[in-house]
Amino acid sequence: MKSLSLDLETYSDLNLAKCGVYKYAESPAFEILLFGYAVDGGPVQVVDLAQGESIPEEILDALTDDTVTKWAFNANFERVCLSRHLTDLGRSLDPFHDQHPLSQECARFLNPAGWKCSMVWSAYLGLPLSLEGLGAVLNLDYQKMKEGRELIRYFCVPCKETKTNGGRTRNLPQHALDKWNLFKSYNKRDVEVEMAIQQRLQKYPVPEKVWEEYHLDQEINDRGIAIDLELARQAVALDAQSRESLMAALKERTGLENPTSVIQMLGWMEQHGMKTDSLGKKKVQELLKTAQEPLRSVLLLRQKLAKSSVKKYQAMEMTACKDGRARGMFQFYGANRTGRFAGRHIQLQNLPQNHLPDLSEARELVRQGNYKALDMLYESIPDVLSQLIRTALVPREGMKFVVSDFSAIEARVISWLAGERWKSEAFAAGKDIYCSTASQMFGVPVVKHGINGNLRQKGKIAELACGYGGSVGALKAMGGTGYGNPGRGAGEPGSVLAVSQSPHRRFLVAGRWGGEDHHQTENPRLGE
Repeated sequence: MKSLSLDLETYSDLNLAKCGVYKYAESPAFEILLFGYAVDGGPVQVVDLAQGESIPEEILDALTDDTVTKWAFNANFERVCLSRHLTDLGRSLDPFHDQHPLSQECARFLNPAGWKCSMVWSAYLGLPLSLEGLGAVLNLDYQKMKEGRELIRYFCVPCKETKTNGGRTRNLPQHALDKWNLFKSYNKRDVEVEMAIQQRLQKYPVPEKVWEEYHLDQEINDRGIAIDLELARQAVALDAQSRESLMAALKERTGLENPTSVIQMLGWMEQHGMKTDSLGKKKVQELLKTAQEPLRSVLLLRQKLAKSSVKKYQAMEMTACKDGRARGMFQFYGANRTGRFAGRHIQLQNLPQNHLPDLSEARELVRQGNYKALDMLYESIPDVLSQLIRTALVPREGMKFVVSDFSAIEARVISWLAGERWKSEAFAAGKDIYCSTASQMFGVPVVKHGINGNLRQKGKIAELACGYGGSVGALKAMGGTGYGNPGRGAGEPGSVLAVSQSPHRRFLVAGRWGGEDHHQTENPRLGE
């Protein structure tokens, strides 16, 4: 046996999308319902575990044999679920052999070295990241069955108690044998589609180096990160108290039934002499520059309320496993056009910075749930909670976390691909690329925290939005519409939205139109 193509249908009382597969498979209610497999591209077999069938012994042996390549679409799901199943059967899983102190954490899961993922293959080629979408794009003879979604809702998640179903909370095969037989066909079809993908893409293999990176990614996800769950729980509770207090204050000052309603608030503001069509973050900051009482205090309260967000703390509670570690926080090739890892659940790639001088003291007050002290010592409790998010991630005893990042990695690669020599030279000279881009756009020197420093943000938006063909749509989405020079509208010379149109190309010009500062590049290597 050289390869196994796999697909599982499972049941758990936990929401997979919210908690992730690691916690999903930890639930006492978790079980594998159907196990579809094919050996070396042969006929597909479906093992009906829900009705007492067992996975053949040679297949169980192959799951822990790293010389047999296991294939699945989103293989992380199959690998983690099968790890739980094998553990329940009393089988030991292959540990990592790198002598790393955290290897004992990973020993709970099948070694990813024996696994490959056709979703990663799809992502590597810039194709859809869903089995249905990929099958359609590749025009496969086997297509994913459209009935699957309804069948998954019926068998794989808890159901509501009703008089009709006798008050049960779960649908079993005997409750609808016709549906169950169709579900087995669906499981079989998914394995067939998986093998058809391998066959269709065999001329475009993923380099072995990328598979090595994928295996490293899986090890990182298996190890996870420890969470201070007490801090997370208290933060959620304190945020609720803060929101209640802010809402009460807003109701008192405005007399509105629902101060969070944009329509009600806009009407109240107009009655008090301030007319605006938006209450977005940037608009509120702009209004505060001229707002007088009582408008100013109301806008400040609304600003604090808008800051009140504990989604990351809630995600920590939702995803943390029994040992207090959150796993599955990264998706390999999640940004499939660039190959970047994507953050999932807690989103560790986008954490608020902290600048509190007394960070440790604030953290301890939150862990104690001391609302009165926090309210007395700090201007904004939501802001304190936001700044403490990083501290909820806990390193091992005697260790510390070091935060690092590639410096403008995408901008560097794009400038090289596009042949933008002025940009590559700016990088080589150690210049701030957002300042350099803003300088090209507006024809003036731009220095971070210095002369024309306010234009740096505009350079940043243009730099980030226009990479990989983002163009005008991405600029608008990132708020670039109002970022032209004073007196110049979007699409006019000197504006962020200045775009060259021709019968063959449509590209953004990051520079002044006309004159010696004009920079515009067409690289024949890139095509249209």
